Amino acid sequence: MTTVQSGNRMWDAGALTKVVLALALLLSAFPIYYMFIMATRSNEEALDVPPPLLPGGQLGENVRRLLATEDAYFVTGLINSAIVSVTVTVSVVLISTLAGFAFAKLRFRGSKIMLGLILVTMMVPLQQMGVVPLYELMVTLGWTGQLQAVILPFLVNGFGVFMMTQYASQAVPDELVEAARVDGATTMGIYRMVILPALRPGMAVLALLVFMQTWNEFMWPLIVLLPENPVVQTSIAALNQAHGTDYVMLYTGTAASVIPLFVVFVLFGRQIVGGLMEGAVKA
Repeated sequence: MTTVQSGNRMWDAGALTKVVLALALLLSAFPIYYMFIMATRSNEEALDVPPPLLPGGQLGENVRRLLATEDAYFVTGLINSAIVSVTVTVSVVLISTLAGFAFAKLRFRGSKIMLGLILVTMMVPLQQMGVVPLYELMVTLGWTGQLQAVILPFLVNGFGVFMMTQYASQAVPDELVEAARVDGATTMGIYRMVILPALRPGMAVLALLVFMQTWNEFMWPLIVLLPENPVVQTSIAALNQAHGTDYVMLYTGTAASVIPLFVVFVLFGRQIVGGLMEGAVKA
């Protein structure tokens, strides 16, 4: 009994650990909290010293002014960002799991070279270096100003392929794949019945990362989209140009753009953590 109790105490967090974690949580959460507080205040209150730390009563008015700003097209930006983020996330997760399965469990000539080339794409900032030829391609296709110009370049993600390759290598034993093959399963049958169930925790994490990255993308949409057909990040930039000294308006727009990310975390966060824990126990 003494040994068990001492073993349990070994994993107890000390006072210093709890203090450090509390400080880290406070420093991480306070900017987000302050942003939402400012979205409920007027500009005069936002400039008070010391700044207000409790919610005000101007949220409805601020949201009304946000939606009434014609140059920002904020609602259009939210809808476009949702379309782009969901489409890119589904494509990246699907292609990454297929490629990860192939690289991890199938044997074919040139697999190591191809995986090495994918790793090279992660080391080189292709988006920044290739922005000019990519823009010329969009002009040639006649896609400038349209959402497909923002979707197409991000449908495949080198990090996603590498992540799913590593995850499939560790989560799926070769014996399980061989047993499915002996039972007469085709390659796609093995992918559906063996690989996908094992990769679900990693797929959930990858989907969350890709969704956040795509939602927060700014540079390429700013270049290729028209002001009247923006994504949410370029809408916020238009707010900054239209209301450069209206800090509350910028806080309100930024807070509204963050809400969908919070919704994704609330809806799927527990499933992601639960899936990771389940995968860890199985491993």
